[in-house]
Amino acid sequence: MRFTFVTLFSALIEGYFKGSILKRAIEKDIIKIDYLNPRDYSKNKHSKVDDTAVGGGAGMVMNPQPLFDALDDLKNKDENVHIIFLTPVAKPFVQNDAKRLAKKTHIAFVSGRYEGIDERVIEKYADEVFSIGDYILTGGELASLVLCDAISRNKEGVLGNAQSLEIESFETPLLEAPSFSKPQNYEGLSVPSEYLKGNHSKIRSLKLALSEAKTKFFRPEQLLKHKSEERLR
Repeated sequence: MRFTFVTLFSALIEGYFKGSILKRAIEKDIIKIDYLNPRDYSKNKHSKVDDTAVGGGAGMVMNPQPLFDALDDLKNKDENVHIIFLTPVAKPFVQNDAKRLAKKTHIAFVSGRYEGIDERVIEKYADEVFSIGDYILTGGELASLVLCDAISRNKEGVLGNAQSLEIESFETPLLEAPSFSKPQNYEGLSVPSEYLKGNHSKIRSLKLALSEAKTKFFRPEQLLKHKSEERLR
C-alpha cells in the first residue's frame, strides 16, 4: 500500500517512519511512503503557494494553481489514487474508516497550511474529507499522520499480533478494558486478583465489567448503544 503526503513540510512527517512498527512495515514492503510538495509546481517566480483571501479576512490561503498541478500530476501517474483532505470542517475520522481505507492501494493526504486551502481544490480533487477533532492545528501534517497510522495498522502483517486488532477500543461500542503488565505488585499497587487465577471465563467477565465501567465514565452514550444492541440479540 502506498501513501503520498502532499505537503509543504515533509520533514515534519519523515521522522515518524524511522522507528517502531511502521518502520518495520516499510522494510517488509507492506507500505510505501512518498511526498509531493506543491511548491515544486508553483508558477510564481518566487515559488509562492499562498495569497490573500478573497473577500477579506486574516491570514493567507493556499491558492489553487500549485495544488491543481500537483494533484493532476499525481492522478496522471496513478488514476486509482484516493485523495483525502484534512480539515477541521469535515466529518470525524473513526475506526471503521481506518479499516475500510486499509483496502485501498494508494492514498494521498493533502495537508493544508496558513488559513487553509482554496475550496475549489477540495471540490475538484477530494475523494474524502476528514477531521480528527474539533480543534485547530498549525497544519494538516499531524492529522495526515494520524490517519496513516490508523489505516496502516489494519494492513495484514503490519502488527506483530493480528489478534490485537480484535480486542481494541471501537471494535464494539465499548472502550477497551484496562491493561496491566508484570510485576503483579508495584509500589503497593496490584493488578486485579482475578487476572492472576487463570480462569479465563472469569477474566473475560471482569474485563467486560471494567470495559463497561470505563465506557460509562468517558463515553456514556456508547454504553447505552451497547446495552441497546445487547437487548436486540
